[in-house]
Parts: sequence; structure tokens; C-alpha cells
Amino acid sequence: MYRPEIKIIDCTIRDGGLMNNWEFDKTMVREVFKGLADAGVDYVELGYRADQRQFSKQDHGPWRFCDEQDLRDVAYECGSKISVMIDVGRTDHETIPPRKESLVAMYRVATYAKDIDKAIFLANHVKKLGYEVAVNIMAASHVLEMDLEEALSQLAATDVDVVYLVDSFGYFYSEQIHFLAEKYLNHLPGKEIGIHCHNNQQLAFSNTVEGIIKGINYLDGSIYGMGRAAGNCTTELLLGFLKNPKYDLRPVLALIEKYFIPLKDELKWGYEIPYMITGIMNKHPRSALAFMRDQIEGNAQSSLVDYFNEHYEVADLD
Repeated sequence: MYRPEIKIIDCTIRDGGLMNNWEFDKTMVREVFKGLADAGVDYVELGYRADQRQFSKQDHGPWRFCDEQDLRDVAYECGSKISVMIDVGRTDHETIPPRKESLVAMYRVATYAKDIDKAIFLANHVKKLGYEVAVNIMAASHVLEMDLEEALSQLAATDVDVVYLVDSFGYFYSEQIHFLAEKYLNHLPGKEIGIHCHNNQQLAFSNTVEGIIKGINYLDGSIYGMGRAAGNCTTELLLGFLKNPKYDLRPVLALIEKYFIPLKDELKWGYEIPYMITGIMNKHPRSALAFMRDQIEGNAQSSLVDYFNEHYEVADLD
């Protein structure tokens, strides 16, 4: 599979930070950035820029805020661009500096479909500052078709560069990816479409490939799949699948061996039965994360069957 328009966006530090409160030390983040740059990854997403009036620096690691100095301590101008995510309602847009004063190349606006007006306001503000802008419509599996079409129609009239199809709960199968990819492409002529998949049902990579087949060019991945709960499509699988000579898998394999195998043993992201259950039920994984935390800490009070029966109706699967 070779298409020069395809871009890989690695969101290890941003999405993976949901598993450790963004408490990555700078030495590690510096090596992750360099390794991904050496691998030829197109964008490296280094975290969120959260509103410090809402989130305390005493309670979160630095990559929840992505202050400019912290970014400069770990990253540099190179072939890999720096991306940062901003949540609608959780970002002070007035604190974002002009592009010429920042290492950041792209801001990705995370929103729910119901807040698309707020997302467009934020995206327009960031675009005027000189950045590339993407809008990620989260939890697409919970959006009514008419509401999704309305959101896409509104985005079509903006200068947003990329719009993302996001399977937040790892619920979709290939049929839904095909259907939604066509809908995004048809409603957003002239814009790039991205895809962000979670791995609750072990489909993040295959669904990303389905998106590629339908014409999606911006692909999210993370090293060793590190991300919230079941994690994401893995960057290393994308590097191996895409037949682009600029990509080099070896620096990412070195990072996995040094950092991510030990981290996975500690934090337990990736395919796990509680995350699988939330995926097939199209649920947010917060209850599964709590269950897994109790398992890790030795405080588990129930079995997997108990967990399933407590949170979900078995009849829903019939």
C-alpha cells in the first residue's frame, strides 16, 4: 500500500497519557520524539493544551498542558511536525501563541457533534493564528446520522484542513468504517479525512486499513498501541504496512523494547476482556478502567462475569 498523500500521526504521548496522567519524563519524551522523527512519522502529538484554570499542574503531568518551553525541551524543528490536541470547553484559546512563536504545526480540536459550533469557533481562531487545524468528532458510534451530517456540512464551509472519523469506544466493524468514510468524503470535498481507532475488539489496525482503502489519508497510531484502555492502532503496524520508503520501522522497535514493553506490564493498556466488553456494548471504558485498576492493585471484588452482569444486560447480545 503506497499513496504519497498518506500521513501518520503518532499520538502515543497524548493518548497514552490517559493511562498515566501524562507523567512521562522528559528524557523519555525526547527519545520518543527523536525515534519517531527518525522513523519518518509525519506528525508527533505530544499532548493536550488544557486550560490551567480548570486543570492543576500539581495534579497532572506536563503533557496535559504542552507549555511551549516543555515542548522545546523535548522536540525540535524537523521533518516530523508537532501536533497538540485541544478539547472544546477545556482550553483557553487566548493562551495559544501565533504559529511563528511556536513549535506546534497542527492543533487538533476534539469535540462531540453536539458542540460543533464551539469546535468551529475554536478551529477558526487557531487557523487565523497560522496553524494547520483538524477537527476530531469523538464517539462517532453514538451520533445520530442526521446530527453527523449536519456537523459535517458545517465543517465543509470552514477552512479546517482535516476532519477525523473517531471510533472512541472500539465499536465499529469494517462495514461501519466503509459507510462513514464515504459519508465524510462526500460531505467534505477538498478536505482530508483522518481516522482514529481504538482496539477494544482487536480491529483498530484492520479498520484503519479499511479507511485507507476508502480514501482516508490521515492515520492515527501509537507506539505499541499505547492509549486509553484498549489503546489504539499501532504505529509499528502502520509503518510496516505502508510501502513508503521514507518510513523506517527500526527506531520504533527500539523504543518499544526500551520503554513500552515494561510500561505495558505496568499500565495494562491493550486488549483485555473488560475493554472488549465495553467495545462490543458501545460503552465508554471508564468502568472497565476501574475494574482493571482494582485487578492491578489486588483489590478485585468480582469476576469478569460479575463485572459484565453488573454493568450490562446480557440480553443485549441476543
